[in-house]
Amino acid sequence: MNLRISAELQLADEFRLQVDTELPLQGVTALFGRSGCGKTTLLRIVAGLERVRGARVQFAGQCWQDGRQFVPLHRRRIGLVFQEPSLLPHLSARDNLLYGYRRTPEALRRLHPDQVCALLGIEDLLQRRIDQLSGGQRQRFALGRALLTSPQLLLLDEPLSALDSQTKREIMPFLSRLATEAGVPMLLVTHAPEEVQRLADRVVFMQDGRIQCIESLQQALARPDSPLFADQGAASILLGELGEPQADGLRAFGPAASRLWLSSRQPSRPGQLQRLHIRAQDVSLALDDPQRISIQNHLPVRIERIDPIRPSQQLVSCRTADGQLLLAEVTRRAVEQLQLAPGLAVFALIKSVALLE
Repeated sequence: MNLRISAELQLADEFRLQVDTELPLQGVTALFGRSGCGKTTLLRIVAGLERVRGARVQFAGQCWQDGRQFVPLHRRRIGLVFQEPSLLPHLSARDNLLYGYRRTPEALRRLHPDQVCALLGIEDLLQRRIDQLSGGQRQRFALGRALLTSPQLLLLDEPLSALDSQTKREIMPFLSRLATEAGVPMLLVTHAPEEVQRLADRVVFMQDGRIQCIESLQQALARPDSPLFADQGAASILLGELGEPQADGLRAFGPAASRLWLSSRQPSRPGQLQRLHIRAQDVSLALDDPQRISIQNHLPVRIERIDPIRPSQQLVSCRTADGQLLLAEVTRRAVEQLQLAPGLAVFALIKSVALLE
């Protein structure tokens, strides 16, 4: 399922949007870049909210715009969620949720209220008035309302940017569940690296109205100069299943050959993949597996490449036994003293891990 878009639009004397690309839209595709780079404008063109002369938009073999042909928003079967929930204040939470569902022909309904309520954890909130809901709860209802139109594409325009940090942490798991369980491809506009790392399957990097490159999340994280590292430094995202709590409260993550131990209260189901966030600064390297040490997570890895990131710091890209990329930030002196080089087998000592919840 692909999205083909070609558009050119002069928005101001100093800004011009020029896009001619094709995007695969399985899972979550993030449009990432600084504010003002054209992400939202591109999203509005896809939605049909911005009619640009000469633009061409095709989705999954359907022509939405080309020359005089223009399919309006309501016929594109797109779900939209913006920064503000935009719920109708005169309707109850339940009626807001069902607003689009009641207007969707029965033959087109693929998602149903009970299913969406369970997915978003809003079963106990249906009878409330809109003014009785928190910001995060309102955004969950906005997501549910969009899903219950059974869209063929879900467009999310910075859905977390208007929320405080605590509310973002509250709603992020629900967005993640949508990505894995709803079965609807998503186009997510964001300038927050943590949202990309938590949700995206691929990243469209934008700057000054143009698409710089399109990469899978793993490709984007493999580059030492990745824009995703601009704020908090390099990081790895490992995928794996989360085991049941042991007697000491820790839970196994990943296969036996690359097993990590962490503390997490997040519920998980057998076979469900989780994402683990590991900062490169929290990874050390050793030539031998140290036994008398408090760090519990030691992974056998093989070095693939070493890149300078600052005058005294090097980014070491390693591959785990199950083929995943793990980044370690070490000093140039350590690289020289240990004679680290591509192809060398070493042990990664991981001081801190965080399950992306």
